[in-house]
Amino acid sequence: MPCLLVLIVISAGSVDAADLPQPVERENFTFYFDNPSYIEAADSALTRARRRLIELLDDSLSYRPSIYLVGDQQQFNKLIRGRFPDWGAAAAFPERRLIAVKSPDKFNLGKSLDELLAHEYSHLVISHKTGFYDAPRWLHEGISVFVSMEWSFSDNLAMNRAALFGDFLSLHDIEELNRFNEGKAHVAYAQSYLAVKYLYDNYGRRSLAVLLDELSRGKNLSEGLTAAAGADTPEYEREFHEFLRTRFNIATLFMDTMFFWLGLALVVVVATFLRYRKRRKYYKMWEEEERLQSTDFDYGDPDRSEQIDDDDEPWRS
Repeated sequence: MPCLLVLIVISAGSVDAADLPQPVERENFTFYFDNPSYIEAADSALTRARRRLIELLDDSLSYRPSIYLVGDQQQFNKLIRGRFPDWGAAAAFPERRLIAVKSPDKFNLGKSLDELLAHEYSHLVISHKTGFYDAPRWLHEGISVFVSMEWSFSDNLAMNRAALFGDFLSLHDIEELNRFNEGKAHVAYAQSYLAVKYLYDNYGRRSLAVLLDELSRGKNLSEGLTAAAGADTPEYEREFHEFLRTRFNIATLFMDTMFFWLGLALVVVVATFLRYRKRRKYYKMWEEEERLQSTDFDYGDPDRSEQIDDDDEPWRS
């Protein structure tokens, strides 16, 4: 999974209204898009994410965020007003209820616009849920990836490589995600997702809502995890890392790599077969045309065809 998503929690200055597109209001969102053709798809993706978050976090999500899609780098910089990693394509500003995304018309996002929007919207919702208190970064990113359903084969490979080289991160280390290079950030996003999915799968859907509710009351992470999973932070992290070591190792890396090459080989074989069948179809068609439409006619004496001049060939006219 290319790591292109950023949560910005610092204050950002205002943007000159004259530089912005006109707002387009929808039921739950306000859009400021350089290219309005993306609005319908964006509204649909955000509405799906909203429904999933309502169920996952037991939150009504009654507030209305503003969504900006900009194709100009300077305008994007004005919106974010802060340090931004080179690999970043989108940012969420919970204190302003604002999402800023680079336009796919001008930038290589490395990910679908639907995924970017769902991911950043999840950041806003989590911050809204915890109010004056902050959720840890792994929880922010894990829920955001969970909701946007971004997990892919590349994430499996990233985690298997991390297992091979002993590069699993502590949950606390993920707090520094914005300072990571792209490769390390990839592992951080993948590991955050797995930490959230592990909690969800082993302690139930309500575990995430319980954890965030505890954080919103000013409880620390250990107290929140104890309420949600019956384990404080060190205990939960030991349990989670044991799961990682079991799930990702040299054997699973070999299997993932083997399946990749088998899949690639299968694609090549199928493509070659289809090309061969297409060529055979054309060859047969050409043979049939040559048989039925041959121009090798002779209007001379049929018994002495090569001795009589046959320049008169009416079929040519």
